Amino acid sequence: MKYDHKKIEAKWQKFWLENKTFKSVASADKPKYYVLDMFPYPSGSGLHVGHVEGYTATDIMARYKRQKGFNVLHPMGWDSFGLPAEQYAVRTGTHPSVTTKQNIDTFRRQLKALGFSYDWDREFATSDPNYYKWTQWIFTKLYEKGLAYEAEMFVNYCPALGTVLANEEVENGRSKEGGHPVERRPLRQWVLKITAYAEQLIKDLDLVDWPDSLKKLQINWIGRSEGAQIDFDVKELDEKISVFTTRPDTLFGATFVVLSPEHPLVEKVTTPKQKAFVEQYKKTAGGKSDLDRTDLNKEKTGVFTGGYAINPINGKEIPIWIADYVLISYGTGAIMSVPCHDERDFDFAKAFDLPVIPLFDPDVETFADLIPQGMDKQECRTLVKAGKMCWTGEGTYINCAGTEISLNGMKDYAKAKKTVVDWLEKKGLGKGTVNYKLRDWLFSRQRYWGEPFPILHFADGSRRVLGLDELPLCPPEVTDYKPSGDGKSPLAKVTKWVEITDAKTGKRAMRETNTMPQWAGSCWYYLRFCDPRNDQAAWDKEIEKYWMPVDLYVGGVEHAVLHLMYSRFWHKVLYDCGYVSTLEPFQTLRNQGMILSRSYQRATGVYVDPEAVVEKNGKFFSRDTTNEELRSQIDKMSKSKLNGVTPDEVIEEFGADSLRMYEMFMGPLEKEKIWNTDAVNGCRRFLTRFYDLVVSQKLSDVDSPEALKLGHRLVDGVTKDIEALQFNTAIAKMMEFMNEFSKLPLYPKSVVKMATQCLQPFAPHLAEEVWEKLGCKESLSYAPYTKVDEKYLQEETAVYVVQVNGKVRGKFELPKDQSEAVIIDLAKKNPNIAKYLVGCTIDKVVFVPNKLLSLVVK
Repeated sequence: MKYDHKKIEAKWQKFWLENKTFKSVASADKPKYYVLDMFPYPSGSGLHVGHVEGYTATDIMARYKRQKGFNVLHPMGWDSFGLPAEQYAVRTGTHPSVTTKQNIDTFRRQLKALGFSYDWDREFATSDPNYYKWTQWIFTKLYEKGLAYEAEMFVNYCPALGTVLANEEVENGRSKEGGHPVERRPLRQWVLKITAYAEQLIKDLDLVDWPDSLKKLQINWIGRSEGAQIDFDVKELDEKISVFTTRPDTLFGATFVVLSPEHPLVEKVTTPKQKAFVEQYKKTAGGKSDLDRTDLNKEKTGVFTGGYAINPINGKEIPIWIADYVLISYGTGAIMSVPCHDERDFDFAKAFDLPVIPLFDPDVETFADLIPQGMDKQECRTLVKAGKMCWTGEGTYINCAGTEISLNGMKDYAKAKKTVVDWLEKKGLGKGTVNYKLRDWLFSRQRYWGEPFPILHFADGSRRVLGLDELPLCPPEVTDYKPSGDGKSPLAKVTKWVEITDAKTGKRAMRETNTMPQWAGSCWYYLRFCDPRNDQAAWDKEIEKYWMPVDLYVGGVEHAVLHLMYSRFWHKVLYDCGYVSTLEPFQTLRNQGMILSRSYQRATGVYVDPEAVVEKNGKFFSRDTTNEELRSQIDKMSKSKLNGVTPDEVIEEFGADSLRMYEMFMGPLEKEKIWNTDAVNGCRRFLTRFYDLVVSQKLSDVDSPEALKLGHRLVDGVTKDIEALQFNTAIAKMMEFMNEFSKLPLYPKSVVKMATQCLQPFAPHLAEEVWEKLGCKESLSYAPYTKVDEKYLQEETAVYVVQVNGKVRGKFELPKDQSEAVIIDLAKKNPNIAKYLVGCTIDKVVFVPNKLLSLVVK
């Protein structure tokens, strides 16, 4: 009998589906294990082999934990709202729900063909009304807590796509989706107050088992900084400019103030003479993304407003400028510029011939690494003190004396900072405060294919949030998905849907025409998976308490910040509302590495190192955004479907089990890998050899010590590797086992069963088939995992290292538990060791049983 992967895989996929083998039910009788994938957006291209990597890893854990006696929750669903489906609808006239359903059907078929042990009874899509009903309900909870509000915001607006884009969706002033021009435009938007949870989002990272690099990404994104808010009076106006600075101690050196072009005071402080220049600059800045504006390497640009502010610490008049490197979305939208001790301010001051006041006699000894190469220490001090060089280190304060406060002669930065903050607070000119780089979450999209907001607007400016009995609020059926071109959603054109009489108040009302972003549905799907068929609540509290938190969450590193940040934020709000029982949603999180194809290299001769590439939303970008050649190469790779190898063709030729094993054998889960379809055949050969064991004439009911030793060592090693998510080394151990086991004269069934249980999480179809052929009646999926007998892990021999005066002079591999006298005798008889003992007296002996004999001789 030959290994027929098509027949075997079809047989067991049908069995699992018909018997609902992987159906999970909350039960206090077993410990739970909740393992989850970052669920996919069902694109028209279907799955590629990059998807399969993470899904295989979670399936290995799910299958392994079932064997270990856990009640496993392993669900799958679809992140199905979003811009790509809507853009396809615009191009083709096909309703997004139609293409979404077709794409989901393709994804589901492919996932089932891979034998993943999902509980398909829990499947849902974020675009299902009975799902987004609860997304809308969660929004009402945010609104009731004052965490959802409307505000006029400067946003990245793409006229071609007809929608607002997040900063991360814009590159070089163009949309990453389609490469269309993006402009800055003020729009009234719904915003979620994620900043209210900034501190908790940092602190609670200590509660989870995540990679340190990922935690750092989140911490840096939140960007907590301690400093002071300082108020500058505006000359001849009853206005104040508030700035945030982390260095209030440098206030004496503030020689100008810079406002964001969008700052509300720009118009007031601009003089008639400067008005035309300011307006032109504002228009130019409006066409740039935040990332472009804050690029440290770009040429500094700005315009003088004609106005002046008063430095509160010394009463000096300082000019007010606008510059695009200051963002309205960060801090107060205004900065005090201290050019001698901030490189960006120094460059700006040089460009526009603005004053530079040095505040430090630099400590060139402690901060010697800041001295430019080729410059001596004394020259550095002279240039800094003359205001001709920027110094970002510390030193002794100079030029820091006013009528009421002086820092001159101080060297303690923390003390100087506190001195200034205390003085500002005493005078009512500022206060110590904490600032965050994190901005409130812009939550509106001008799209059709998204969750409608459960909000009614009345003529008097009041609003009413819809009650649960009024949800879901579904979008109307439309044939025109194109944006209106004036910044409004396609829904705005459906007058009959927008303009209504409110059934509860009897008043005329207008529905919200913006929709929620794609992030909304993916923020909380892990909670709905706990109780997906509940019509009365988003989830039952006792069921949520049983399953949560997610024990293992696996997905791409491209979601390291936004998706995870947004999910954590919503979860914490739900926790504070009493709806969930855990502070954090995902206890352990791991990222799978990206898989790159060699096909592009073969076709063009160009090879791009995986370390230089980052994937985002299925597209590939250079980590080094300044390398234009690298960026163009990766762009070509992306367009040629870098991950274009589909699992269908690999399954057809080699089988799902071979594909699963190859994906895990390529290397550590978290590392990038190069795909090679031909190499899948190596895993196929291993599985064929394993199948041959069962149909071999050498299969025996009689155990042997040699076989039992191999079997128990295999189980021990594979168990430890799976627990550590080191799947590649687990497979290597199975291959080593096969090489040794196949040399035995007979193949004991008991040991073949052990090996089959080790193989099952990786190659479940073949393992189930082998299990059945071994005479086992129950499904392998829940067969108790073999318990390791420690006696088979003990080595029968030991290597005794012999040292003479601390240097290794020989080794003996002998039966264990040899005496000190025996090893000394062997050492004296061994010519390689004995020559170091001739004419010497043994002064000291150190003997470590089964390990070491150390002789000190004179």
